[in-house]
Amino acid sequence: MKKTSIGGQALIEGILMLGPENAAIAIRKPDGEIVIEKKPLPKKNWVSKVPVARGVMNFAKQIVFGMRALMYSADFVDLEEEQSEPSKLDKFFERLFGDRFKDIAIYAAVVVAIAFSLGLFVLLPNFIATLAGFQNTIAYNLFEGLVRIVIFFIYLKLASMMKDIKRVWEYHGAEHKTIHCYEHGDELTVENVRKYSTKHPRCGTSFMFLVMIVSILVFSLVPLGNVWFNVLIRLALVPLVAGLSYEVLKFAGRHSEWTIMKIINAPGMLFQIFTTREPDDAQIEVAIAAFCNVLVQDKDADNW
Repeated sequence: MKKTSIGGQALIEGILMLGPENAAIAIRKPDGEIVIEKKPLPKKNWVSKVPVARGVMNFAKQIVFGMRALMYSADFVDLEEEQSEPSKLDKFFERLFGDRFKDIAIYAAVVVAIAFSLGLFVLLPNFIATLAGFQNTIAYNLFEGLVRIVIFFIYLKLASMMKDIKRVWEYHGAEHKTIHCYEHGDELTVENVRKYSTKHPRCGTSFMFLVMIVSILVFSLVPLGNVWFNVLIRLALVPLVAGLSYEVLKFAGRHSEWTIMKIINAPGMLFQIFTTREPDDAQIEVAIAAFCNVLVQDKDADNW
């Protein structure tokens, strides 16, 4: 099998692919045309070679890239309702920030998304675990981790019930199938891509599950304190947890054929039942278009 670092994100009627040198967005317009937006990625610096730190940096970059791509894809959505005039608040911000308004909106959305995630998956489980009254550090963190996984499960289940999200999950499946096809050495055609699995070990869903497991291990090394100490120490350790999880995911992706790696990947792969769906041929075409625009022949295999 070929090994590639190329990964992506499903968008609204499209896909973002991040390669060794370029990022590409492929969007299916309402008229059926596939629009490609391709941009070079920033050159790697010394941080990209430092274990754990590179994971934090890459995670932050991908959040910004993903939010920017998501807002870009939303511009192509064919709204059936007549678009209303911008509100007075929108007009005020546009006059205030001018051309920077969209960039500011993107970073504001990233801040809100991170705050929501920390509140839902870090602070809420910690609050529930505190109410449970555990005094033993290991028992406390195991219970907190279990609560975090349950919340994650409920979150994915509720999201999967939304019609628009189901379309996104289908594009997510198309992304995984395309990467599988390339890694297995097959020509990137719709027929070849169609036969592969919608689940992939380097998926963001697997990363999130690894974060939950690694957080149990890392938080268990810190003694319990009062409520505020427990909250602050968890927030402070989030970058470390994310960085360690990235390294585990990276290693597991390179050695996915190992039995131990299959065991580590299994829970994350299972959760992808909720975040991927079988795509149609048109969605696969979009995934292939995005993938081919970031593919650098003979270089990606060494880009780990």
